Amino acid sequence: MTVPRFWRKIKNRYNIEGTKCKKCENTYFPPRNLCPTCRRDSDITDYKFDGKGKLITYTVIRTAGDSHQQETPYIIGIIELEEGTSFTSQIVNCEIDQIEIGMELEPVFRKISQESEEGLIYYGTKYQPVDQKTSN
Repeated sequence: MTVPRFWRKIKNRYNIEGTKCKKCENTYFPPRNLCPTCRRDSDITDYKFDGKGKLITYTVIRTAGDSHQQETPYIIGIIELEEGTSFTSQIVNCEIDQIEIGMELEPVFRKISQESEEGLIYYGTKYQPVDQKTSN
């Protein structure tokens, strides 16, 4: 199997795919095999999130490791999706002085990192304010 095909096989790397309990309707990202609320009575199924959400909290990274130093300063936030789950993601297309807790966000597909000049490039989901046009 080629390396690009291997990475495409990881469903939640390129999509926001998790799981949902049919009994209590809680959603989870990353996917779970068992609902922590219902336990043995749970009925877990795959679930593809719409991806839209709001910013719960954030921090500005001003000093980063070597692989991300050229990106500083950048914003990392906790996004709560409309479906109820929350996770951490980088916020793009937003100036630091414009970021606000509670702002509406949408997912965008972006470069996450690169091993070297000739190495693998990793892509994934980042977030931007809903009113922004996709530019970088």
